[in-house]
Parts: sequence; C-alpha cells; structure tokens
Amino acid sequence: MPIFREWTSGQLTSRIAAPFWELARPRRGQRCLDIGCGVSFLIYPWREWEALFYGQEISEIAQKALISRGPQLNSKLFKSCQLAPAHQLEYEANFFDLVVATGVSCYYAPDYWETVMAQVKRVLKPEGVFVFDVIDPDQPSAENWAILETYLGAEVQLEPLETWPRLIKSSGARIVSQKDYDPFHLYKVKW
Repeated sequence: MPIFREWTSGQLTSRIAAPFWELARPRRGQRCLDIGCGVSFLIYPWREWEALFYGQEISEIAQKALISRGPQLNSKLFKSCQLAPAHQLEYEANFFDLVVATGVSCYYAPDYWETVMAQVKRVLKPEGVFVFDVIDPDQPSAENWAILETYLGAEVQLEPLETWPRLIKSSGARIVSQKDYDPFHLYKVKW
C-alpha cells in the first residue's frame, strides 16, 4: 500500500492535516481555539500570525508537551491548552474570533459533531468563523488513509461528503468557503 510507505518514510506528514489558514488566516490579537490541537502551536506559524492561541486536546502526552514548550516559544501568544474532548468547551460565550478543528471530525460520528458545533457556536463571537475538515471518501487516498489509521489504532468514520453541508445547515451555520485537500475537505462556516 503506497500510503503505508509514505507514512514510514515521513512523507505523509505534510498531507495529514488540511492547511486551515488558507481559508481563515489567524490575525494579530485574535483569540483562536484549536480543537484537537496536538502540538500545532509548536509547528504552525502562530508567532508570525501574532494570534492568541488556546488549545484543546484529548491526548495527555500532546497536551503536556504543549504546556511545557508553548510558553517557552512565546508566552504572550500561548494562552492555554485544556485536556478535554471536543464537545466540552469550558470557555465563556462569545470569546473566540476563530475556532479550528482539523484532523478531528473523522474519528467521530456526525451526531457527535452536531454537539461539537453547538459548543463552537456558543464560544464564537458573532462574526467569528469555524474552520474544520472532514474526510472525503471519494478522494483517491481516503480509504487507504482510513485503513492505515485503523491499523495504527484510531478508527476513522468515512461519511459521505453530502452529510456535512446538511449538518452545517441544521446547526444554523452557513458555508462561507470550502476547499479539497486529498483526503480532506475543508469547510469555513459562520453563524
């Protein structure tokens, strides 16, 4: 399987996360929440964007790494990283300008994502945007990527792409823009 060789050689790394900043680039002073952040503050250009970073992660290892290194990298921009699932956003209402969740939705059923979207809507400012990606099962590498993830211990939910616009609309949001990145499809939505 070619995707397995890409993974073992390290070539897959650049393709396993959709570049959210191409649809919504964080701006100076904006409060940004990255759901399922991993160590994104350490690898994405948050310092260049000068945006205030708040993370939320379910991996204790990633969260601890980020808490230990984030403030050393830039204590003014790194605000926090909470250890909690995507649907438990313990922030005040209307707090964030931008919420990002890449590489997260594919591990959960759409009904769970409805709960996540309700929480995102609550914590976003009225003019804020939410950027998230889903797996497009029609993309060439989607099925092989899902098999690889399952092999590595994380079951992927391959939902038809048509599921997501309906879910977005039912949450009261509208799609502002979208873009394909094999195997991902990236949405920028607004309420």
